[in-house]
Amino acid sequence: MKLNHLPIGARFEYEGQIYTKTGPITATAEKGGQRMIPRHAVLRPVDGHTPPPAPAATRQLNEARVLAAFEAYHATALRLTEGLGKAELEQARMRFLATLEE
Repeated sequence: MKLNHLPIGARFEYEGQIYTKTGPITATAEKGGQRMIPRHAVLRPVDGHTPPPAPAATRQLNEARVLAAFEAYHATALRLTEGLGKAELEQARMRFLATLEE
């Protein structure tokens, strides 16, 4: 578990000592004294505290709306290129649409 997973006031063990989280990257040792805890540090929860579950992905994209938006963008891009690069732009469109089929 990482420090950012814990709420302020949560207790954890780091490098053999028990700490209480007091700030985004600070903690107070059980034996006294404050210390900065690196964000990458792996901590062990004390008192049975576990990190909150990751939020479930709830947003779904409507395929027809995404394709319509892309085609509108592509039409604008084609109009703005005025002949220069239209072939490359059309190839990019085909590659994009092909990746959606994979």
